[in-house]
Amino acid sequence: MTEAQTITFQIQDAGARLDKVVAATVPDLSRAAVQRLVKSGQVTVNGRTSKPSYRVEVGDEVVVHVPAEVPPEIAPEQVPLDVIYEDQHLLALNKPAGMVVHPAYGHESGTLVNAVLARCPETLNVGGADRAGIVHRLDKDTSGLILVAKDEATHTALQRQFKRRQVLKTYLALVQDHPSPRHGLIDAPIGRDKRHRKRMSVTRTGRPARTTYHVVELFDEYSLVELQPETGRTHQIRVHLAWLGYPVVGDPVYGYRKQPLLKSRHFLHAHKLELTHPITGAPLSLMAPWPDELVRLLRRLRRR
Repeated sequence: MTEAQTITFQIQDAGARLDKVVAATVPDLSRAAVQRLVKSGQVTVNGRTSKPSYRVEVGDEVVVHVPAEVPPEIAPEQVPLDVIYEDQHLLALNKPAGMVVHPAYGHESGTLVNAVLARCPETLNVGGADRAGIVHRLDKDTSGLILVAKDEATHTALQRQFKRRQVLKTYLALVQDHPSPRHGLIDAPIGRDKRHRKRMSVTRTGRPARTTYHVVELFDEYSLVELQPETGRTHQIRVHLAWLGYPVVGDPVYGYRKQPLLKSRHFLHAHKLELTHPITGAPLSLMAPWPDELVRLLRRLRRR
């Protein structure tokens, strides 16, 4: 499409997925392009944003805002990957900071999805169009472990484990100051920040969020903390730590904008995943080595 368009229609038959209905109604858009529009909030149902998997109901009013340029289909790209584990069903990667996981407006290339499609083309439609089998996500500037399912059965089984909180996730973070007490549980609901819509915050109307923490090492003005989120809310660890008054070092959104220790990323690393292999049933314990920039920073702090 060369011009922006707004298309409005009403659902006549119930039960189909929203992305399929929109793709059938707007033939110039592929289903993958529709999914990207839905996820970016360009498609509304009865005035509200929705998910591609939403099952439409009779009478629903669907509004599709199509920009002048729709991002192209996701292409495989030969981007180096740090592989931690791989078999015929599963791939575990150590994602670097700065890499976006899923393509979005402004990030149509160089993402983890692009890289995975080049290595494992069979993942193209695993978990949905252009998802490349990726089961969960990490923030752009968070490094560490991320799982990729190579087939639909593996993807479904892994999603089930995450939903049932059967995957133990361990993160490491460098935070401002010295948390007190040294061990604890942060139990505070998280929702969209009412004043800054791109941020999350602790709010009474938010969804339940729980994070356990343990201080591993103390420095003059900082602490190295091990964290295990029990839930998976957006930006959960960063929001919880900032709410306590100990923001992640290098986090310009929830911490201090001017941080001399780290300028290109924040100090949060998805260090370990413990789960059951979705096909064989064997226990899996995966660990991602620390990035060099984080190792160097800790050495500097220890020398002080």
